[in-house]
Amino acid sequence: MHDLQLIIATLAGIALLLFLVTKVKLNAFIALLIASIFVGLAAGMPAYAIIDSMQTGMGGTLGFVATVVGLGAIFGQILQHSGGAEAVARTMLKKFGNKNASWAMVITGFFVAIPVFFDVAFIILVPLVYALGRDTGRSLLYYGIPLLTGLAVTHAFIPPTPGPIAVADILGADLGWIILFGFIIGIPTAVVAGPLFGRYIGSKIHVPVPEYMMLDEGDQPDDDTLPPFWLLISIISVPLILILGNTLTAAFVAQGSIQPGFLSSAIMFIGHPFIALTIAVLIALYWLGTRRGATREQLSKISMESMKPAGVIILITGAGGVFKEVLVDSGVGEMLATNMAEIGLPVIVLAWLIAAAVRITQGSATVAMITAAGIVYPIMINFDFSEPYKALVVLSIAAGATILSHVNDSGFWLVNRYFGMSEKDTLNSWTVMATIVAVMGLLLALTLSFFVG
Repeated sequence: MHDLQLIIATLAGIALLLFLVTKVKLNAFIALLIASIFVGLAAGMPAYAIIDSMQTGMGGTLGFVATVVGLGAIFGQILQHSGGAEAVARTMLKKFGNKNASWAMVITGFFVAIPVFFDVAFIILVPLVYALGRDTGRSLLYYGIPLLTGLAVTHAFIPPTPGPIAVADILGADLGWIILFGFIIGIPTAVVAGPLFGRYIGSKIHVPVPEYMMLDEGDQPDDDTLPPFWLLISIISVPLILILGNTLTAAFVAQGSIQPGFLSSAIMFIGHPFIALTIAVLIALYWLGTRRGATREQLSKISMESMKPAGVIILITGAGGVFKEVLVDSGVGEMLATNMAEIGLPVIVLAWLIAAAVRITQGSATVAMITAAGIVYPIMINFDFSEPYKALVVLSIAAGATILSHVNDSGFWLVNRYFGMSEKDTLNSWTVMATIVAVMGLLLALTLSFFVG
């Protein structure tokens, strides 16, 4: 009877969360807190225990997420302000030429979205898609879908983007493994959903440059004023390499392949996400700010501006930590783990299904990721999963939260407006692309799970 009460409490809590977000249009932060309180009460938790769980969940989550997301946001804002996104895109287009421009756009999107938020990166780079469309006479989708795919894949799979950071913290997964597997899963996914699908859909739906998006060519910065390509790629690579170095060194030390000592400790220290991102931010501030003539006041203002979008993500993630903690303390996780063991459904598949269901219902990928992570974490703590497997669960959640972007997702309308398409054409192009990313992400994560155990 107690198990039935826990199941009903959990399902009712999720239903309440979705109702508050989709129908009442309540902010996701408040909705997650209300759903957490409801689940605790419905599961029979004492009132004081619910308050303790909320405080523990919020504090434990924000200690990591606030630092990493905050540093990542500053890092991205500096690159955006310096013209780094345009510089990467223009260099790639010169290397590949107009004939292979779709490949240049997917690679550009892939790397630019590591430090820069998805929507900001798209708005910065879409004029290059317009220019290619005008020059070649091809549909904007031929170049736009590869760009969007590169941005979407990285946004979902590769830290320090906020989604995987938030899920990794809730599930206690190592960022180094997520970065490594994110590239392994992300690259083939980007190829299929980007240039290959873009070529197909671009031949089926012709999308010209919208008249209301015609830009004055004189408004675009000259190549000479943009930072050098090699510098940008080097700076973007710094936190990724340091974090990976930390993860691999820790793994070798644990296996006994490397003896613990000063060098291994130093690598693991500078490779911690806090230190790695701080180093990357300082490098970016100097090379993309001070060396390019920016004053201290300008750099301070840029850093402050980056906190606005980061603050929303941090608070929602903290509320997700509250939801997770209430599910753990109420006994829901133990009950779900027992039932899952009997069914035999892999956690990777369950995590993907939950994220996909929430995403389709309410539209926000962030809310879908955090909700799914909160539900899956209490299950995972009852199993002895390896660090690589935890990373794959994070990536399966991110994949599920990408699926079937439609009219309840702001990303759908962003693409619809900037490409001037009908809702039907947006569904046939952008929505299908997002779904390819989601399905391929699941299949590749599941395949890798057989090798890491």
